[in-house]
Amino acid sequence: MAGEDEKNLVEILEENHPIDITKYTNYVHSPQCGAIATFFGNTRDTFDGKTVIELRYEAYVPMAIRCLKSICSSARSLWNLNAIAVAHRLGSVPVGETSVFVAISSVHRVDALDACKFVIDELKASVPIWKKEVYSNGEVWKENMEFLERRPEIGKIRSCCKPKVKVDGDEAVKTGCCGPKVKVEDDNGNA
Repeated sequence: MAGEDEKNLVEILEENHPIDITKYTNYVHSPQCGAIATFFGNTRDTFDGKTVIELRYEAYVPMAIRCLKSICSSARSLWNLNAIAVAHRLGSVPVGETSVFVAISSVHRVDALDACKFVIDELKASVPIWKKEVYSNGEVWKENMEFLERRPEIGKIRSCCKPKVKVDGDEAVKTGCCGPKVKVEDDNGNA
């Protein structure tokens, strides 16, 4: 049987390199697997009533790759998976194009589906990739809801989803594998 690293394909794509969905889907395809779960993250045309022109992504690539590999390892420890492929674009991603893609294969669908959700949620919460939304009338750096949910000291978040951290009193127990995306200090300068 091949080593675990041989069954993970993790790539951060430089600007102007679209994600080749077929490449990643073929990578995870296997005759012993009855399921391939995928997630496409695409640039939509509006957000909060504003017209979106494009998204722009930046990353600390070496750390992002390490975090993604760690997320893949965590997924493998929780589910019975055959292969995992994760790709994320950098630079400009126009409306309608894919900025992130996850494909996971397993013998049964439940493992692939649950692991796919886990991988994209962990990616959004902990991998050092930053997103700027460019509107027809301005632009703004955006924080992912998954990241904010894990950092209650940043502010209260309105969300329809249940929290992804356990909160005991004022202390939050983080469940991510790569640590926070930013350093947050309290009023006294303590991290």
